Amino acid sequence: MNRMFLYLVISFVFLESVYHISSFGFSAMNPFLSIGCILIISAVETLCMSFGKKKFVNTILFWVISILNYFIFATQVVYYCIFKKPLLLDAVVNTGAAALTDFWTVAVDGIIKSIPWLLALSIPMLLGAVLFYKKHLQLQNTTKKHKLVLINATVIGVLSSALSLTLGYAMKTESYEAYQGMYDPEIVAEKYGVLPLFERQFLGDLLPENEMDLTVLQPLPTGTEDITSTESLEQEEVIIDTSPNVLNLDVDALLANENESIQDLATILQALTPSNKNEYTGMFEGYNLIYLTAEAFTPLAVSEELTPTLYKMIHEGVVVEDYYVPLWATSTSDGEYVNLTGQIPDEQYSMKRTQNNAQPYSLPAYFAEEGVKSFGYHNNTLSYYDRYLTHPNLGYDFKAAALGSCSASTYGEWVFDMEGANYWPASDYEMMVATIPEWINEDRFHAYYMTVSGHSIYTKEGNMMASKNWDVVKNLDCSDEMKGYIASNYELEKAMTYLVEELEKAGKLENTVIALSADHHPYGIEDSVIEEFLGRELEPFERYKNCVIIWNDKMEPIQVDKTCSSIDLLPTLLNLFGFEYDSRLFPGKDMLSDSPSLVVFSNRSFITDTVVYDAKNGTVVSRTGEEVSEEYIKNTKDYVKILFQYSAGILNDDFFRYVDEADLGDESK
Repeated sequence: MNRMFLYLVISFVFLESVYHISSFGFSAMNPFLSIGCILIISAVETLCMSFGKKKFVNTILFWVISILNYFIFATQVVYYCIFKKPLLLDAVVNTGAAALTDFWTVAVDGIIKSIPWLLALSIPMLLGAVLFYKKHLQLQNTTKKHKLVLINATVIGVLSSALSLTLGYAMKTESYEAYQGMYDPEIVAEKYGVLPLFERQFLGDLLPENEMDLTVLQPLPTGTEDITSTESLEQEEVIIDTSPNVLNLDVDALLANENESIQDLATILQALTPSNKNEYTGMFEGYNLIYLTAEAFTPLAVSEELTPTLYKMIHEGVVVEDYYVPLWATSTSDGEYVNLTGQIPDEQYSMKRTQNNAQPYSLPAYFAEEGVKSFGYHNNTLSYYDRYLTHPNLGYDFKAAALGSCSASTYGEWVFDMEGANYWPASDYEMMVATIPEWINEDRFHAYYMTVSGHSIYTKEGNMMASKNWDVVKNLDCSDEMKGYIASNYELEKAMTYLVEELEKAGKLENTVIALSADHHPYGIEDSVIEEFLGRELEPFERYKNCVIIWNDKMEPIQVDKTCSSIDLLPTLLNLFGFEYDSRLFPGKDMLSDSPSLVVFSNRSFITDTVVYDAKNGTVVSRTGEEVSEEYIKNTKDYVKILFQYSAGILNDDFFRYVDEADLGDESK
């Protein structure tokens, strides 16, 4: 059995190495925690293979365990190839079956791209078969001597893991922070490996929480300072209200709550600096809103000649040149969570976990206060990501396309019929055609759309919308993959053009705002393909650089000379529509306010107006040419950490339910 144990140790080292190189290249790993986990798992599996009293039982166990080991690492390789993120257990539990049925073509494409690595991962299993055939590996009951060896190996593994984490804690390394403090699965997978990643998911709740340093947060305004500024316009004095965007909350009641987590969140709330109202506050008060989360949308798909409607909206509305859409753990769902809630996602499936939470500060909630009905639509299945539960909870009258089992006979008025519903991906244009009549004749309306036409795979054969629009892109001077991407997004252009036409016909265009942000970048396209298209190398974080649409037909362009992200979109809309909201409840800030810039990414990297910090390798790059102090980096890192913890608490502790109860309203002001 000692040979079997040694074989498993070597196998896991090999499997971890193949996964690491295929996903992250030849960057260094932490040996202590990695080897520690390998020793523990190898010892446990060796004991399992000696469980049976008969040899054939142990043989079956050997092959079951070998196949399982291969499957674990193979799925990680394929998943990272597709999403550039490690696969977590929550993903398997929450969408395993649905992903296989809804996105099997994407999975097949990832498998094809990963074939060399999948073959490499099979080497330990093939070697085991040979050694087993040659009788170099024996399967039998463990003796006391063998058990002692395995116990010692387990102890060494535990001590090695503990030593690694203790040293990490003492040195406050970035990888330790990613493991224990500001948990980031990608950094854990890269720095430690697949087995430590699984260990972290099982042990997460047992690890001590890091104390928050709230000294990096600015205190709230005292209320005694001058909160107005004046400007002269055509020799007429215009008074602009620059008071803080806050609500009359009973913070003392929150601080006195019996739940310590609520107390902690209230402490952060009280310490955060709100954004201020500005000249654009209430600019769209009383208007309608069409709000879209666009699947994998980027400026790469936009040109003045090919997509004039999208081009016009991007360049003639609120123009943000330095706008980012980070990729979060659950790609589309987490991107949608950011757009709909304004919060930073917590690990995985944040949107799905909101289905029972109070949502008093959602867009539908604000529109409902003004007697406006909110409609929500998606041109894919109703149940995927539990949208049929989460979106009505936000306040939307939500429907999805009649697709497969998601039919009117089963779900009644929860679905809508559209042409080509069974295509993959379905048409954004056809979704508009099918749904606009439901709300266009309302006196006022708010409609939300989650699109799907821009979903990978970006080939003529793999994307029905790309095939449909291929004649539009076939003569473009770029790779077929980029043609496929542009062609799939051309369906969004058709959808937006039709939307504008219908609004104009109904006499609603002038009084309607269209807002759009992506859920994530097109992760199905390799950097090299984009670089070939651009004719240059991508800069750090440029993959996440995007554009945003906040557009009205009669508005003059508004130039935003700040670094912003999708986290900032919801607070910006709340301010533009003149809704009374508390900016301290959101980690992002109104893009049109004087609040400082801060863009955060899933691994706690950040961009400000002065610096780019990459948490993956700890690099700091000045954006001004001036030296950046270590204190500024430390304080910003601590601030980012607090924002992540704050957003996680808002989600996991249903904080808005308590805040809503503490909202005293206008009567008590």
